[in-house]
This record gives sequence, C-alpha cells and structure tokens, in this order.
Amino acid sequence: MVDTRRCTGCGRCVGACAPQLLSLDVQHWKKHAVLQGAERCTGCSLCALRCPFDAIRMVRPTG
Repeated sequence: MVDTRRCTGCGRCVGACAPQLLSLDVQHWKKHAVLQGAERCTGCSLCALRCPFDAIRMVRPTG
C-alpha cells in the first residue's frame, strides 16, 4: 500500500521492485508511486525498505 501523502515520487521503490509492479504516476502536479498488479507481488518488501519516507506499507490482501 502506497501512502500518496508521504510519497515524494523519488522512484527508489520503483528501482527496487524486481517484478516491476511499481511505477510513477503524476496527479495534481505531483509524482507518486503506484502499484500495478498487486496479485503478482512477491511480498519481498524491498520497496518498503528502500523508501526513505515510510510511504509504503506491506499489507496482506483480503478476500
């Protein structure tokens, strides 16, 4: 889960994601990370570890 209020769009998480599920998106003149295809996430949490702003939180899918 990406907290867009904390995300600065630095892209460190995008570079850390081996399956390439994260990308940067622009909304209201601000960049932030977006997770595409969450079902393919391996749960390695490298993206969360690389984020210097604590904007990524690992959560288990429900349902």
